[in-house]
This record gives sequence, structure tokens and C-alpha cells, in this order.
Amino acid sequence: MVVDFGRRTTAPQPLRVLGEDVDMVEEYKYLCVSIDNRLSWKANINAVYKKGMSRLFFLRKLRSFNVCSKMLEMFYQSVVASALYFAVVCWGSSIGAGDTNRLNKLVKKAGSIIGCKLDSLEQVVERRTLKKLSSILDNQDHPLHHLLQGQRSTFSNRMIQLRCHKDRYRRTFLPTAIRLYNKSPRAKSNR
Repeated sequence: MVVDFGRRTTAPQPLRVLGEDVDMVEEYKYLCVSIDNRLSWKANINAVYKKGMSRLFFLRKLRSFNVCSKMLEMFYQSVVASALYFAVVCWGSSIGAGDTNRLNKLVKKAGSIIGCKLDSLEQVVERRTLKKLSSILDNQDHPLHHLLQGQRSTFSNRMIQLRCHKDRYRRTFLPTAIRLYNKSPRAKSNR
């Protein structure tokens, strides 16, 4: 897959590995996450939405058997939410408002089936992104640890934001994680 954001795309030269041609594709699925050559998450969101809707069917079936709400919530967390939020740290902050609303409606449907209010997509993305950033900061062997430690302010516990000229980059993991970290109580604790 060739990722090219130029206005005029030129056909790339054929790639050969060990004497065999490598096929060029516009979309690739890796570890159940669909990535396309424009780094758009549309295909992945559509797949996640389909999985969520199919698993929501089973949640409705369980409710029709008068299963208690505690068991329904456990089923939601283990079966529905695991499909909805798989690799959400990668794509959660980069999707558009329409896709976010679409997934939030699915979460609201699940909440109405269970009979309780569930965390929205944005809340889950924020919580998991901060958790991932914390694990990077606590692990000195992680490849991003030293980069992030270099972003610390000398006056406070806050992190200095990375320079972002494009919105596409501003909505990726590191800038989003730093922005969330600076808003969190952990950054404010050492002021």
C-alpha cells in the first residue's frame, strides 16, 4: 500500500521482493483494523459498526430471556464493547463527527437495552489514551519514552505540545495524548 497525500498521484514503480512482484492495494486489514492508502478510517468504522450491530442482536435476545441487568452489562462489556473499542487508541481521535455519532448511537442503544447509561466513545477514547500514555511514561524501555520525557516542561509537570502543521497529524495519538495529559489531574498535581 502506498500512502500519498499529493494532489497529483503518480503510479509508483513495481516493488519486487526476492524476485516476486508485490501487489499494490488501496486497503489493507492488519490485526482486524482496516487501513487505507489515504489513512481514512471509514472502512474500519464500517466494520466496527457492523460487528457492534450484530452483537447488539445477541444483547437484545438475552434481554428477551429476562436476564438480569448485571449480566447484560457484563455481556456488553465482554462481547459488544470489546468489538467496538478494539484498537480505539489508534483510530478514536482521528474519526469524524459523523462516525463518532454513529458509534455513540450504537452505545446508547446498548445502554437502553441494559437499562443504564454507558460511557460514550469520547470518554472511552480519552480514558484509554491516557492509560496508554501513562504506560509509556512508566516504561523506560518503550521507544517513545525518551521522546515524551523530552517534552516535559521545566516549570511544571505538563508536557510541551508537538508542532502540528496539518490537522491529520494533530488528531493522531501523540498530540491527542499530550493534550489530554495536560488537562488531566496527573499533570496538575505537581504545580
